[in-house]
Amino acid sequence: MNINYSAAASHLGSSAVRDILKVTQGKDIISLAGGLPAEELFPMEALREAYSRVLSTDSSALQYGLTEGYTPLRDKIAARLQEQGISVTASELLLTTGSQQAIDLICRILLDPGDAVLVEAPTYLAALQVLGSYRADIQTVANDEQGMLPDDLEDKLRKFKPKLLYAVPTFNNPSGATWSKERREQVVELCRRYGVLILEDNPYGEIKFEKNNKLYPLPLASIDQNYGSEPCVIYTGTFSKIVAPALRTGWVTGPPELIKVLTKAKQAADLHSSTIDQRALDQLLTSFDIDKHIRLISAEYASRMELLSAELTSRSWEGVHFQKPRGGMFLWLTLPQEIQAAALLPLAVEKGVAFVPGEVFYSEQPQKNTMRLNFTHTRPELIPVAVQRLEEALVQWRHSTQLI
Repeated sequence: MNINYSAAASHLGSSAVRDILKVTQGKDIISLAGGLPAEELFPMEALREAYSRVLSTDSSALQYGLTEGYTPLRDKIAARLQEQGISVTASELLLTTGSQQAIDLICRILLDPGDAVLVEAPTYLAALQVLGSYRADIQTVANDEQGMLPDDLEDKLRKFKPKLLYAVPTFNNPSGATWSKERREQVVELCRRYGVLILEDNPYGEIKFEKNNKLYPLPLASIDQNYGSEPCVIYTGTFSKIVAPALRTGWVTGPPELIKVLTKAKQAADLHSSTIDQRALDQLLTSFDIDKHIRLISAEYASRMELLSAELTSRSWEGVHFQKPRGGMFLWLTLPQEIQAAALLPLAVEKGVAFVPGEVFYSEQPQKNTMRLNFTHTRPELIPVAVQRLEEALVQWRHSTQLI
């Protein structure tokens, strides 16, 4: 049968990360590719007890629920956001099937084909997929290690009149970079001046390696509220990285009118996210010290990041450099200009290690000599092995291209 797909379907792309995960599954390959938390750190017993309490006390946990999400859980999320400097109530929150659904729903209600959206370079691959599926005109704002460059941002705000700016300003995926407070303030001020909404995606912000200063880094949403008028920041987060991805529970808050429209879009998409998972999370947050758990995983991930950094530094690779992230799950590695990471990947997989070529995280002018390395999923004893295998692949690639 000849299937006539829609124009939107023709813009759906496959995730390079998911494709790499398929290749590596079931083989003796150490994967530094996926953005996966460590399974051995999941709060298994606490989750088991939470689900047991829900199922043993309330059969309505298996019933349909509110599109907005389970109210007691939204109350608890609102309280946590208030601790992060974001003043919000449960009525201003929508629970979603992971923060990925929030990105999709926001694009659905805001974007028409050809509408401009501003992004960082590099930026989250799945966000680029969503923007591409809605046929957005994706424009990249120049940035450095401090964040988006204000002059270039203002130039593109004037030139393209975007509907939206999408950013991961805290422990960025894929670069691991964190915007400075000054840049955060400048971006919010400029977007407010030009009437452009900001979508702040913050799945990693609580996984911080600095133990002090609970409010660091200050979310854009918190800075935005200092203006005291209608917010311009839409803020989304998730339990995927701090509890477990399979729960598929995220949240989004922003201008109240926008949240109402998002709720209608979610009704059309899936009625509501999983009731049982929301109830179990509510039980978990009631009886389990989630902040202690976050401190535990942050300390472990910081240790793994330091180990990976030390292993990379110990190698005599000319022209290879990186910045150690201050939190999150990723380290961004830049290779000599002549090395293309996508061409290196098959050799690395042959050697038994996988990564994500950096070029897939760009909407334009990709830096092909970059790669994203995940340090949270691989057990510490395997990190030196992974780096050794990566080095062997680099040596073989240089020999095969007669660069040495």
